[in-house]
Amino acid sequence: MNFEQLNIITPILKALKSEGYSAPTPIQEQAIPVILEGRDVVGCAQTGTGKTAAFSVPILQTIYKGRSNLRQVRAIKALILTPTRELAVQIGECLAAYGRHTGLKHAVVFGGVSQVPQTNLLRAGVDILVATPGRLLDLMNQKYIRLDGVEIFVLDEADRMLDMGFAHDMKKIIARLPVKRQTLLFSATMPSEISDLADEILTDPARVAVTPVSSTVEVIEQSVYFVEQRDKTAALIKLLNDGEVDSALVFTRTKHGADKVAKALVIAGIPAQAIHGNKSQQARQSALNSFKARHTQVLIATDIASRGIDVPELSLVVNFDLPNVPETYVHRIGRTGRAGLGGMAVSFCDREERKYLRDIQALIRQKISVARDLPYELTAAAR
Repeated sequence: MNFEQLNIITPILKALKSEGYSAPTPIQEQAIPVILEGRDVVGCAQTGTGKTAAFSVPILQTIYKGRSNLRQVRAIKALILTPTRELAVQIGECLAAYGRHTGLKHAVVFGGVSQVPQTNLLRAGVDILVATPGRLLDLMNQKYIRLDGVEIFVLDEADRMLDMGFAHDMKKIIARLPVKRQTLLFSATMPSEISDLADEILTDPARVAVTPVSSTVEVIEQSVYFVEQRDKTAALIKLLNDGEVDSALVFTRTKHGADKVAKALVIAGIPAQAIHGNKSQQARQSALNSFKARHTQVLIATDIASRGIDVPELSLVVNFDLPNVPETYVHRIGRTGRAGLGGMAVSFCDREERKYLRDIQALIRQKISVARDLPYELTAAAR
């Protein structure tokens, strides 16, 4: 199947071709037609499956076809709510790319930076608004944003939104939306809280899913090293030096841990930067841009900061600390092996993390192979 068969309009087809897109991914193939029909949608898809285009393309098309005069006063017709600054920026970049020939305007608003450039865009009028909850509510309270004209509402990364404690903010925002609207909810996992939320805010939704929630991308080569916590940094340096690693994304459990690992790598001569919630928005975006441009070989991130990191041909993901929530492992390693390309995911597991490893293996229904080519590995007896 190609995008023409999905009845995508010429201006967007032209943009997709410029981006190198020819055939839709499974989530796009399933979601785009039902969204264009005006139906509510619940979408479940792993990261890296093309989810952003699955809702961005039909939103752009719907609004474009609904505008009789591009010079008329613009009111927000679509609201895309997302949990992190990085993901908001990424969605904004996608809207700019796919909508470049439509004449539609969008704005991205998030906290941690001056609101002035954002409010200037809002005053000029936008068709589509991408926002994080806190800044959105703040600008609504200041009367910069009205949601009474919203026709399409997207709740993206709904599971992460709840994990980050945005449930109350979400409900306040949803209460300000028109009752009559199209609602699209996307989530990488579907715990009961998300199912309950979907039942509450969607009407007779179409359900689209491209892989089981617990599955990992099959093309990713997964392995685990049993390493003492004190030896993990040395093991990471050896792993990066011994292998031909163009770019690696390393996950730590804490912000302090991310900074500590980044400093150790730089001392070892490996270009590295950390990205987490304590960094300014400018610093986070600068680090991300440097990593995407391959100026920085290694990016060390916490889970919350990692949402929105989308780097083509990322060769390696390292779980420096194993996550205590097994679904998080699936999110992390899904950063490599994107678009059907190969990739590697390496995990370090100390004595205290063995339970986490068992939970992960139970979730993905496979045993992760144990690697034994580092000098820091725990003996079988010590495990």
